[in-house]
Amino acid sequence: MNTREKQLQAIDRLLTIMDELREGCPWDRKQTMQTLRQLTIEETYELGDAILDNDLEEVKGELGDLLLHIVFYARVGSETGHFDIGDVAEAICEKLIRRHPHIYGDTEVADEADVKANWERIKLREGKKSVLQGVPAGLPALVKANRIQEKVAGVGFDWEQPEQVLDKVREELGELEAERRAGNADALEAEMGDVFFSLVNYARFLGINPENALERTNKKFMARFDFLESRAREAGRELSDMTLAEMDVHWEEAKKQP
Repeated sequence: MNTREKQLQAIDRLLTIMDELREGCPWDRKQTMQTLRQLTIEETYELGDAILDNDLEEVKGELGDLLLHIVFYARVGSETGHFDIGDVAEAICEKLIRRHPHIYGDTEVADEADVKANWERIKLREGKKSVLQGVPAGLPALVKANRIQEKVAGVGFDWEQPEQVLDKVREELGELEAERRAGNADALEAEMGDVFFSLVNYARFLGINPENALERTNKKFMARFDFLESRAREAGRELSDMTLAEMDVHWEEAKKQP
């Protein structure tokens, strides 16, 4: 591992390269915060994939890509006179100190739940009008549901036991089935949303990140379906020409693969 001095030298080198690219490269010179935004989102998802795959070498590379974007935004901000990378670093340092009074002050906490509750109270004192104000509108729905539940739990609006949440899941499933039988499409969609929301809540109580869990299943399903397709090709068949029973034989074989 690099020493602190080496780490700082690497950051300084990156800042120098960013300056050189911004001044000398036509593509880099053309970029704005708006044009970089979507690229940053894509890089964040690529980092998420690498983390789920537990590919630490890829994680390192994707972190570098994200760090470049942070430096890029800071360089653009410095050109307009609004902020530079030093301002960005100082701002997060001050926020961390302010929101960790149990480390940098005399506040006492018993556990992680106390830390989260303090965090939300401090944010409200800083001028946030609502506990939910910090939930980005553009988050994917599953991630947003999890963040909403985490935030309201931080101020005590929460179930006490996982069994209570599981009962809620069963209740919502019952209401979903009732609307299915009634044939009300709009109400059915609303009830399905309630089922998803309650399942996300149950996952939180079990200490499971629902986004990671679902993506893990996505990857597993895709790998098994790829196996199914490969078996069909080996047999000179098209999936569309196979019966469900025939496909199921290969699917069961896929489930046995490591």
